[in-house]
Amino acid sequence: MKGIFGLLGLLLCLAIVGVLVKKQLTSTQQMLPALQVPMATDPQGSASTPAATVREQPQQLQQQYKQALEGALQQPRTIPDEK
Repeated sequence: MKGIFGLLGLLLCLAIVGVLVKKQLTSTQQMLPALQVPMATDPQGSASTPAATVREQPQQLQQQYKQALEGALQQPRTIPDEK
């Protein structure tokens, strides 16, 4: 009988920890915007080729990543209400 209560207690603790871990992980995940390379437009207005040269593309990606990171850091953290 003692073993059954011990096993049930362990399963209950495991379930509680699992719920708390899942809640913590879902609250810390954020969606980052996808990095996009601007496209050059034809005189007709249709996109044809990437506007950047091979040398400019990594610099643009670094700049977009930096802007996305700074934007994420500027967002205020929400503090959940503990009830």
